[in-house]
Amino acid sequence: MNYWLVKSEPDAFSWDQQVANGVEPWTGVRNHAARNNLKAMRVGDRAFFYHSNIGREIVGVVEVVREAYPDPTAESGDWVAVDMKAIAPMPHPVGLAAIKADPALADLALVRLSRLSVGPVSPEHWAHLCAMGGLRL
Repeated sequence: MNYWLVKSEPDAFSWDQQVANGVEPWTGVRNHAARNNLKAMRVGDRAFFYHSNIGREIVGVVEVVREAYPDPTAESGDWVAVDMKAIAPMPHPVGLAAIKADPALADLALVRLSRLSVGPVSPEHWAHLCAMGGLRL
C-alpha cells in the first residue's frame, strides 16, 4: 500500500461532502506532477484528505477504490481521475502550522512542494501524522 495526501478547497468540495457522497471521483487536477501521482495510485492506497485555503489541515482519510481513468471534467489533454471513498475522519485535525513546526516532517511533500495538490506520503510520515491526529487504523 502507498500513501498520499490530496488537497481540496472545502468551499468547493469538503470532507463532509466526501463522507456524504460515499465514493467520489477525484477530478479537476491540472498539474502534471499531481496527475502523475494520480496515475501511480492503486486500489487500496490511502490518502490524507487535506482542506486547503480554508482550514489548512488534514481532516480525514480516503481510500482509492478505482485507479486512474480519463477525467470526465477535462475538455482536452491527458488528465485523469481516481475514485475515492471516505475511511475515517481525523479525530484531531492536523494543521499546516503544526506540520511545518515538526522537524520530522520537514521533507514531507506538503511542506516542500506546497502548491502540489496530490503528493506522496512516506510510511514513516503517514504513521507520524496519524499519531499527531489521534488516528488509529
